[in-house]
Amino acid sequence: MRSKAPLALMEQMVMLLVFALASALCLQAFVKSDSISLKNGNRSRAALEAQNVAEAIQHSGGDLEHALAGAGELLQVVPAEGKLQIFYDEDWNMTGEGLAYYLEAEGVPTDTPGLLKAAVQVFANDESLQGDAKSEVLFAIEVAWLEEDSNG
Repeated sequence: MRSKAPLALMEQMVMLLVFALASALCLQAFVKSDSISLKNGNRSRAALEAQNVAEAIQHSGGDLEHALAGAGELLQVVPAEGKLQIFYDEDWNMTGEGLAYYLEAEGVPTDTPGLLKAAVQVFANDESLQGDAKSEVLFAIEVAWLEEDSNG
């Protein structure tokens, strides 16, 4: 009678291979879920920052220049070249220059007299982009307000 040891060893090796494949798939799923979670967390924070800036612009009101200047004053940022730019580090702390994320707010033309609009966009700052390549937009919102009539 022949020994059944080689058959049992072969069965053990097949079970080990199946277990290794299953654990590799699970590990990939966990890594992917962590990446998705981080990306969605950044999008949520971008939405919060964009909404804060949009509310500050709308609160300041007036013409576009006045609204951006007022929002900049509220947020302790100086608008430049008709844009309001805010830079953030990896932990979403405001910084003087762009590291991980940046926010831009600028006027949007409208056809309706007295109605003003501004677009607020939050970008992920990608250092690998060259030239005119655009960074990834994490969140974008438009804010509109009525310009007060000085005639009363």
